[in-house]
Amino acid sequence: MYIIEGNIGAGKTTFLNIINEHIPHAHIVDEPLAAWNKEGQGQSLLEHFYKETKRWAFTMEMFTLMCRIQEHMREQKKRGQFIVMERSIYSGYYCFARNSYKQGFMDALEWEILERWFTYLVHGKCKHPNGFIYLKVSTQTAYERTKVRSRTEEEGIPLEYFQQIGKQMDEFLIEKKDLLPGLASVPVLELDCNEDFAHNKENQKQMVELVSDFFLQTQPCVTEKKEKIESRAQESL
Repeated sequence: MYIIEGNIGAGKTTFLNIINEHIPHAHIVDEPLAAWNKEGQGQSLLEHFYKETKRWAFTMEMFTLMCRIQEHMREQKKRGQFIVMERSIYSGYYCFARNSYKQGFMDALEWEILERWFTYLVHGKCKHPNGFIYLKVSTQTAYERTKVRSRTEEEGIPLEYFQQIGKQMDEFLIEKKDLLPGLASVPVLELDCNEDFAHNKENQKQMVELVSDFFLQTQPCVTEKKEKIESRAQESL
């Protein structure tokens, strides 16, 4: 299992579409946005969170934790599939939930409850991924891309929030700060995604090559499977 991480607007969906095209044997698992985008009394939970963050932070983080845990445990049971997931229980906790606590959107009691649930559910129940792929972008790039895609629930997210999440992503994936035992040893491939890669074929080719190499270096598989990964990636370029 591999996990794609990055700030809001980093280009995760675009990146997964590229992986799906050039490494077709990969089983792509999209972020379950629909689960917390469901309309309720005129607004989705995500929209509630962005508009009244302090009121909805704990509710949002507990619900997304539950969804991500269920997704992770379901996918890790599958055998013989090359799984690539969008976001994870880890960034949900270490980046988004932790940021909510640091910014005062959750109080100490709420954070303790969330922390206990995360530790209990993750420790010993969720297998660590083979690797993380971190789509690294500047705050301004993430902010501008989010404005361009113009999702209703994301309207009005301040630039400051992108800065906060970017900082938490770096602490989680680069500095590996205060992680659960064993998680810090999971390898991370950092990709500079500031340049356009949605339409630039050369950038896509370079990305696919880097990702393919990362898969080969970190996937515990036999030589025949490694050759299959490499040949299929080359055939698609």
